[in-house]
Amino acid sequence: MIMSSIQEIQQEIVEEFEMFDDWMQRYEYMIELGKSLPLIEEKYKTDEYIIKGCQSKVWVHADLNEDKIEFTADSDAIITKGIIAILIRSFSGQPPQEILDADTSFIDKIGLKEHLSPTRANGLVSMIKQIKLYAIAYQAKAGN
Repeated sequence: MIMSSIQEIQQEIVEEFEMFDDWMQRYEYMIELGKSLPLIEEKYKTDEYIIKGCQSKVWVHADLNEDKIEFTADSDAIITKGIIAILIRSFSGQPPQEILDADTSFIDKIGLKEHLSPTRANGLVSMIKQIKLYAIAYQAKAGN
């Protein structure tokens, strides 16, 4: 199976969000996406894996599998869980360099930032930063 590129996945997400007329429907969709999140193992629900800067608790774990990073996550808040689900869908299963090079403007295209409270928007930035930090770490480990 050929993996879609980050850009292709992000474009799919933008198109999915465009199907909804209003933000209530988009929030409901995000909650649904949160339910489909690849769940993190309980042993990773510790302070070590928690994302700093998020109002609610968000845990993200990453493993390198055949030169691609697989992410799992969870959150104690349903909207936040939807946000991290969108990010994980974009970046999981991708090589570290592609994650580092990836543009996250799709978040603006779906209008996410402007519909989040300032603390949630900061949390979103923190989630992206953490995903990129994992990519840096795995890239360094691989020695490229």
